[in-house]
Amino acid sequence: MSASSKITQLINKVPGKKRFGVYRFLPFYFILGGAMEWFMINVPVGNQTFYDVYRRKEAEKYYQKLEEK
Repeated sequence: MSASSKITQLINKVPGKKRFGVYRFLPFYFILGGAMEWFMINVPVGNQTFYDVYRRKEAEKYYQKLEEK
């Protein structure tokens, strides 16, 4: 049994194929997105989270624009 057929079998086990089609996977995407967002907010890599880096970079851009004026 190939990996492709195993994946197809797994996908076919998800209920709602006839009624919802590919949209039956949306709850999984919402859960995955929420988990990823939680991870980015709460789990530090090194000593910073993703949002610490994002806020710092945005502040640097803001002050750089102020200096250009």
